[in-house]
Amino acid sequence: MTRSTKTATLLLPAGLCALTIAHAQAPLYDPAQLPSITGQVQQFTLTPRGDIDGVILSDGTEVKTPPGLSTSVAYSVKPGDTVIIHGLRAAAIPLVQAVSITDSTSGKTIVESDPGPGPGPGPGPRPPGPRGVGLSQAAAQGTVRMTVHGPRGEVNGVLLNDGTVLRLPPDAAVNLASLLQPGKTIVAQGDGVTNAMGKVLEVREIGASRDSLTPVIAGPPPPPGAR
Repeated sequence: MTRSTKTATLLLPAGLCALTIAHAQAPLYDPAQLPSITGQVQQFTLTPRGDIDGVILSDGTEVKTPPGLSTSVAYSVKPGDTVIIHGLRAAAIPLVQAVSITDSTSGKTIVESDPGPGPGPGPGPRPPGPRGVGLSQAAAQGTVRMTVHGPRGEVNGVLLNDGTVLRLPPDAAVNLASLLQPGKTIVAQGDGVTNAMGKVLEVREIGASRDSLTPVIAGPPPPPGAR
């Protein structure tokens, strides 16, 4: 199997933190020792800036990958491909932190290769700020298919039935939990990106209808050392 080499960082428990598309350098740890799942890629999930941070399998499993490997994942994996994933499974939700992903169609493997320190407390919720490059005002309306998560399992958005990803700060998602349930119809406005990988909206206002939109306000970041 032919593989190329690139590196990036992914927050993982137990000190696993870097992924590589490897072929010249063998990974320090053998991903095959971890649990594996096989599934068909339905779509990518995107960060608010339009980078790939995971895939959704056809059975609804959410697989997290690091945004730093967005280009590598895009070249290695395509919707409709069958993939074999070794990684760390969440206990209570269908979420997997990928340590290796092998695409049966392209023959490429993305594999964890470098141990690192365990994750720190991570960044706090995103405060409202200026729109970034490539972002534009956008709106979305649809039915919630499923919630989507951050690398520690926190809910940070939803996937609509049309494939649009809506991203919110985790604390705002907690406060809006009743609105973000699968099957609920929601309307959202915010900063959007549409590219070849999909459509994502960083939500600024959200509600059950256009007449009931409320601002999405991020809470203060946690104090230093908070978990």
